[in-house]
Amino acid sequence: MTTVTVFGGSGFLGRRLVERLAADGADVRVAVRHVERVGGFADAGPGRIAVVRADVRDPPSVAAAVVGADAAINAVSAYVEKGDVTFRAVHEEGAETVAREAAAAGVSHLVLVSGIGADAESRSPYIRARGQGERLVRTAFAGTTVVRPGAMFGPGDALFAGIADLARLLPALPLIGGGGTRLQPVYVGDVAEAIVRILADPKTAGQTFELAGPTVYTLRELFEFVLRASGRRRLLVPLPFVIADIQARLFELLPSPPLTTGQVDLLRLDNVARGDLPGLKDLGIVPTPAETVVPTYIGPPRRQQRA
Repeated sequence: MTTVTVFGGSGFLGRRLVERLAADGADVRVAVRHVERVGGFADAGPGRIAVVRADVRDPPSVAAAVVGADAAINAVSAYVEKGDVTFRAVHEEGAETVAREAAAAGVSHLVLVSGIGADAESRSPYIRARGQGERLVRTAFAGTTVVRPGAMFGPGDALFAGIADLARLLPALPLIGGGGTRLQPVYVGDVAEAIVRILADPKTAGQTFELAGPTVYTLRELFEFVLRASGRRRLLVPLPFVIADIQARLFELLPSPPLTTGQVDLLRLDNVARGDLPGLKDLGIVPTPAETVVPTYIGPPRRQQRA
């Protein structure tokens, strides 16, 4: 039986990965910083799920998490820098630590979850750390498969559900940068399925996959879609990037910021697949349209029936 260690296995993508791997019969180690905060997983199948403590900034804990593992997935992400949890510490040094310890443990296949637009030369600290992390990981673990998803959607996402929450609370919605930035959102279930198939195919080692959905939207079109699906009407007000950046820095003082500087940076450039790298279709996956999934979790509130 295959043993897979999933770093960040309690996150938005990580949970889907863990349950999907267990459904295939894999023994899965959910490697997280705070074991006590991890809730239960769905009864996914014959595989066993074990939660272990591991911090990508702590090499001994990472080494313990990959001992005896056949494969490892690094799905750890940080959108906000707080204290010693910095983009460099997580996406560069932490990613390199996972790769180095996985190689030392004899892990056969490593998958790094990065993101569309990762660029080691970017002026954005977040985007630069993503790109530099890819470089460091490939050096530390020959044959690493890099997966670059677009903005992921699904129940509990920070994209469509986040916009819907804003529409519920505010009379007007801010279109960062004027709303012209293009995005190509991808269903989180498709990303999880893609990674499972990557692990099952040795020929994917060393490749980079860009995982994007079937439709490219402008930010304005995304907002309009959410408003239609949620049955609400709101004004859409253009917000210059300089103002959005200031607001994001203030929001980052909150425990769960609705907007971060990393997200603002991502919206400065189009976040779409380049087209010259393999993607979902190359793995035999038909991309799921947002229109078939998003309305199921942000639909109009049901009216209470009178007695």
